[in-house]
Amino acid sequence: MSTMSAMNFLRRSDLEKDQFDNLEKHTQWGIEVLEKYIKFVKERAEIESNYAKQLRNLSKKYQTKKNSKEEEESKYTSCKAFQTTLNEMNDYAGQHEVISENMASLITVELTRFVQELKQERKQHFHEGRKAQQHIETCWKQLEASKRRFERDCKEGERAQQYFEKMDADINVTKADVEKARQQAQIRHQMSDDSKGDYSSVLQKFNHEQHEHYFTHIPSIFQKLQDMEEKRIGRMGESLKTYADIDRQVVPIIGKCLDGITKSAESISEKHDSQMVVESFKSGFEPPGDIDFEDFTQSMKRTVSDTSLTKTDSKSDPKVSSKSRNKLWPFIKKNKGSTPEDFSNLPPEQRRKKLQQKVDELNKDIQKEIDQRDALTKMRDVYTKNPQMGDAASVGQKLVEIGNNIEKLRVEVHKFEGWLAEVEGRLPARNDSSRRQSGLYDTQNIQTVNNCAQDRESSPDGSYTEDHSQEPEVKVTPTEFDDDFDDEESLPTIGTCKAIYPFDGENEGTISVAEGEILNVIEEDKGDGWTRIRRNEEEEGYVPTSYIEVYLDKNAKGAMTYI
Repeated sequence: MSTMSAMNFLRRSDLEKDQFDNLEKHTQWGIEVLEKYIKFVKERAEIESNYAKQLRNLSKKYQTKKNSKEEEESKYTSCKAFQTTLNEMNDYAGQHEVISENMASLITVELTRFVQELKQERKQHFHEGRKAQQHIETCWKQLEASKRRFERDCKEGERAQQYFEKMDADINVTKADVEKARQQAQIRHQMSDDSKGDYSSVLQKFNHEQHEHYFTHIPSIFQKLQDMEEKRIGRMGESLKTYADIDRQVVPIIGKCLDGITKSAESISEKHDSQMVVESFKSGFEPPGDIDFEDFTQSMKRTVSDTSLTKTDSKSDPKVSSKSRNKLWPFIKKNKGSTPEDFSNLPPEQRRKKLQQKVDELNKDIQKEIDQRDALTKMRDVYTKNPQMGDAASVGQKLVEIGNNIEKLRVEVHKFEGWLAEVEGRLPARNDSSRRQSGLYDTQNIQTVNNCAQDRESSPDGSYTEDHSQEPEVKVTPTEFDDDFDDEESLPTIGTCKAIYPFDGENEGTISVAEGEILNVIEEDKGDGWTRIRRNEEEEGYVPTSYIEVYLDKNAKGAMTYI
């Protein structure tokens, strides 16, 4: 091998090392870019998670608290719309949690695993490259050693030949010395021939290895590194697309949340809310009549016989006093003492609502006790048939306690229904559902309520007297409820409604509806939870307001109500 060839090999070897160094730096940079992107997505996921948590806490902070004044105020459409907005924001927060979870699972976790595989693959490729370089350098060194040995043997043979020729030409040298010089020259020639053969073999092997190195091994390693780098770049692009798709997937749901907020805003009815305020604070009193003229000149015209002992003092007349107080009752300052059990300190309409609310609460408590009693009854039957499962006697004792509780609650219901019947009997005629009782009891209890009301010695507001002829009629029968429909004129339609739940309408004065049915509204909710609707000219009645969606005609005129 010539000196020029050796220089070319060394130059190519150094260039190859430089290329591997450049590729090592570039591929390491590519992995660092991918790791930087993973860190970015991880921080974005944390931001989305924290944002969702803050939104949920914010929504929870402003939610209506149970058993508070806010819960009572939530009946207004503006408050309902605000509560709907809070619920929608809670769902909105849930979508940001979905973004955080998907980014963590579909990008962060997957790419982290991919980077580990990429590092291992890169390490393997460069290990193969260094191994190939070491192998070709080893072959080069073997070639160099063989060449030097061949060169040395050739020189030694040439010197031995020159020595033999010199000895053979000298006549003073013995024949034995010449023969010895000749044999030494032949040995050196043989060694030179052997070195030549070895050098030729090593050279052929090196040329083959060099060809394989530059045309097979190194190109293959470079191709693997290129494929690895293209795979990293492609995976980066796919991940960026996933990053966008994760956001895009929740956009329709977020849009629905915003649509829900818009719909709740459009459902706000200022007329409805103001009418609810009117119904909430309506006193039930008639406007006071005209005040009579008091003629103070009568004292100048009285005769001697008209003394203070014979003149009737108008202030002492209980009828006049009572009448005057009744007329001015709405303007008298309320007593700030404790609230009576029968709410007699309230105006009639407010008292009726409080009593109705109390009756409903007691009926709910009774229903809970009845449900518990039914469950315990089944349990007792099971224990009776299978004594090993439990003691039926202990369940029976509990049933007795529940029965006593139900009886006490029924007595309370009868008491409050009696007061309610009195209040409704004294209020002016109403077109709404003021005479309706809770649907949890049959109408057979009404007669008992009336008897309880008539047997009391005094009414809750102190206006009851022993003279039963002065007591207003408080009997409430199913036919009386039906008469309300027969006597009054057909009410005009003030809007429409859609039934969102089916309702059987088994009680008197109610009407059954099917889910999704469209009907006409002829009288809106007065605050008692019932709305009066009409299916046709002959079929109308009340349904629970919570079972329907009401769409009132804003141009419809309702009856004037005094507060």
